[in-house]
Amino acid sequence: MAAIKSLAKETAVYGLSSIIGRFLNWCLVPLYVYLFPTQEYGIVSYLYSFTAVALVILNYGMETGFFRFANKEADPERVYTTSLISVGTTSLLFIILLSIFINPISNLILLPRHPLYVWLLGVTVAIDAFSNLPFAYLRFRKKALRFAGIKLLNVGLNIGLNLLFLLACPAIMKSAPGLVSWFYEPLGGQDFGIGWIFVANIISTIVVLLCLLPELTGRRYAFNSDLLSRMLRYSWPLLILGIAGVLSQNMGQMIIPYLFQGNEEAARSMVGIYGANIKIAIVMVMFTQAFRYAYEPFIFAQAKTSGEDKTRAYCDAMKFFVIFGLFIFLGVMYFLPILKHFVSPAYWPGLQVVPIMMVAELCFGIFFNLSLWYKLTDRTRWGMYMSLICFILMLGLNIWLVPAIGIPDGYLGSAWAALISYFTVMLISYFVGRHYYPLPYQIGRMSLYTLLAAILYGAGTWVENLFTPWLAYTTKILMLLIYAGIVANYEHLPLPKRKTT
Repeated sequence: MAAIKSLAKETAVYGLSSIIGRFLNWCLVPLYVYLFPTQEYGIVSYLYSFTAVALVILNYGMETGFFRFANKEADPERVYTTSLISVGTTSLLFIILLSIFINPISNLILLPRHPLYVWLLGVTVAIDAFSNLPFAYLRFRKKALRFAGIKLLNVGLNIGLNLLFLLACPAIMKSAPGLVSWFYEPLGGQDFGIGWIFVANIISTIVVLLCLLPELTGRRYAFNSDLLSRMLRYSWPLLILGIAGVLSQNMGQMIIPYLFQGNEEAARSMVGIYGANIKIAIVMVMFTQAFRYAYEPFIFAQAKTSGEDKTRAYCDAMKFFVIFGLFIFLGVMYFLPILKHFVSPAYWPGLQVVPIMMVAELCFGIFFNLSLWYKLTDRTRWGMYMSLICFILMLGLNIWLVPAIGIPDGYLGSAWAALISYFTVMLISYFVGRHYYPLPYQIGRMSLYTLLAAILYGAGTWVENLFTPWLAYTTKILMLLIYAGIVANYEHLPLPKRKTT
C-alpha cells in the first residue's frame, strides 16, 4: 500500500499542475468561442489536432524509452544526454524542412491561405518535443514540484499573452496605439484574429525552454550510438503506437473537413462545435494525464522489486484509477447544466458528445493502465498492434458514421467512433495481457463500481427533469457522497473524523 500512497502523492502533484493548467487553458475556450464564430474556432481545433500528431512523431517514443533505459543502465546521465542529442537533432531538422516546404504542407492540410499559422504551430511543437525530455528527466529524478511549477508558468504566460493580444491590444489601440502598435500592427493587428493564439503559444513555449536550461546545461554530454540503437529498437513500436493513438484521439477534428470538401464552412463549424464541447470532457483527460506522469516512473521502479507487493500495487493502481475516473464522470455529468455556460450558446448543440467522450476517455485511460504488461516484458510491438487496430477502427467508423449523420451533427459519429474503438482495444489489451503478464485485477469489484456509477448517472438525469434546479443539485451532491461512501466502505478507506475536544 506504501507504493500506492507514493503513486497517489506524485499523481496529486502532477495532477495539480495538470488540472490547474488545463483548467486555466480551458477557461480560454469561452474567450475564443465568444470572440470567434464556429468556423474560425474550427481552424484552431483543426490545427491543434495536427500538432498533436507531429509532437508524437518528433518524440518517437524516446520519453518512455528514457524511463526504461535510465532504470536499466548503470549510467542514467548517458541515457539522458544521448536522448537529448537525438531528439534535438530531429527537432531542428523538422523546423528546417517545415520552413522550406511550408506552402505544400499548408495545401496538404487544406489551409492554403494560412501558412503562417502552420509555421508558428510547427515550430512550437518542435520546441515542445525537445522540452519533453528535460521534463521526463525531472519526473525521473522525482522533482515533481519543479515540473509542476514550470508547467504552470507556461500556462499562466500563455493565458496572459492571449488576454493581451485578443482583448488588451484592441482596447489600447483605440486610446494609446503607440504603446502596442510596434508589434501589433506588423502582423495585421486585430485582423490577424486567431493568429494571435498561435503567437502566444510559441512565445510561452520558448520561455519554458529557457526555464529548463538547468536541466540542459552544466553536464557532460555523451552520445552513445549503440545505446541509441537499443533505445530506438525498444521505442519504435511506441512511435507507431503513439501515432496511431493520437490520430485516433484527434480523428474527428482532422477528418471532418476531408469528408465534406466543397462545404468547407459547415465542416469547420462542426469541427469548432465538436472541439469546444470535448473540452468539457477534458477533466477526464487531465486525470489520465496526471496519472500517466506518475505511472510510467512508478511501474518501472516497481519492476525492480519482487513478490506480491509489486503485483498488488499494479492491481490497486488499476482499481483506484477506475474508482476516481467514475467519480469524475459523475461530477461532470451532474453539473453539465452549469459547465455548458463555458461555451457560447451557439456551441450547445454539441453537448450531447460530452458523456460519450467522457466514457471514451475513461476506456482510453484503462487501456493505458493495462499497457504495463507489454512495456515491462519489452513486447512494445503489441502496443503498436493495438494502436493500429484502434486507428483502423476509428478511421473506418468515422468514414461511415460522420457522413451518415451528416451536417450539422456529423461530429456525433466521431464521438461514437472514439468510444467503440477505445473500448475494443481496452478489451484486447486485457485478454492478451492475461497471457503474457497475468495480473489478478479485481474485475468483479470494478464492474460493480461501474454499475453503481451507471445507476447514479441515470438517477441524476431523472432528478434533473423532476426537481427544481436547487433541489436537483442538492440531490446530485448527495448521490456523489453515496458513491464515495460505498467505495470507502468496501475499500476500507479512512473517512474524515470530527475532532473531539
